[in-house]
Amino acid sequence: MKTSCFIAILLFLGGIFTVSVDAGVHLDKKNLPLTCATCHFKANLKGGGGSAGCITCHGNPQRRANSPKMPKGAIVNRGGMKNIEAEFFKTFRHPTFDSPGRHRANEILPETDIKAPRHADCVDCHNPHYVTKENRFAGVRGKRLVNREVAVTRESELCYRCHGESVNLPGRYTNKRLEFSLNNPSYHPVEGEGKSSTVVSLVRPYKEKKVAADDVSVISCSDCHGNDDVDGPKGVHGSRYRFILRDNFDASDNISESAYTYALCYRCHSRTSILGNESFRHHSLHIQGKSIALSGTSCFTCHNSHGSVDAKYLIRFNKLVVSPNSKGLLKFVEKGNAKFSGECYLTCHGVEHNPKSY
Repeated sequence: MKTSCFIAILLFLGGIFTVSVDAGVHLDKKNLPLTCATCHFKANLKGGGGSAGCITCHGNPQRRANSPKMPKGAIVNRGGMKNIEAEFFKTFRHPTFDSPGRHRANEILPETDIKAPRHADCVDCHNPHYVTKENRFAGVRGKRLVNREVAVTRESELCYRCHGESVNLPGRYTNKRLEFSLNNPSYHPVEGEGKSSTVVSLVRPYKEKKVAADDVSVISCSDCHGNDDVDGPKGVHGSRYRFILRDNFDASDNISESAYTYALCYRCHSRTSILGNESFRHHSLHIQGKSIALSGTSCFTCHNSHGSVDAKYLIRFNKLVVSPNSKGLLKFVEKGNAKFSGECYLTCHGVEHNPKSY
């Protein structure tokens, strides 16, 4: 019988789980000679060992040779395997090993129970039976279609499992699915191409609309969130930057502008264009400030990085810095897209905009 036709029947969490051997890398004998028995071994017969079992292969290389969690001869030591375990020691990370033991096989995502303990086990993002190098979230369920769940087909759908409609979002976290909605006045183009055709600060290969074959007009969550080390393992495991970002992004007020301060933004948007006021004639004044004594404010003060349910140009004012003006108004009004003109009604740094026009 050919390998591609072989069917492995696994005893999986009390049920029968059927997968083809060539469905994923973990069922390929070239990678794991014992296939299923590599993870489903002794005490791990039903569960596969959880996240602690995953790092037997995907963690510290010294762990692979003689692990008591794996049968002898189960693991092929490949020199090119990345140490994903190390990512979870970074300052900002998914809490995979900070809150172990919370995952349940029958849990519902997005969460419907406000008391459900939030967590991020490996299997919340990866299905070990289906995952491949080309499709890291193959076989993961979480996209609801009518009354049934279907497999995730895009990265954003995977992220929405925890960062979308969950009723137990912590603190000031918000529903990212709503922020990226194509019905919003503006959004970063994750769910589809953006509405604006004049984002003059974009650098190649990014374009508002895809025309040439190498144009990039739609991005993914991992274009901003992911490993800060370009040579490290890919994925949103951990980063030395806040929010598990790939580059630095300072959301504070009264800070000095530099290529590093907004390095994440400058990956796609030309710093020269922004400081040259090509799209907003007071960009430089706002983010660089008037002097050393009076520094500027963050891009985050005026823009939501995901999308705005209120205005064009990702405009959503940070209420920790910006407040209503003396008439109680806090809004932006566009006056002309072609001329990049508009009005702001607000109070910021003691300066009332009632309105300030440009």
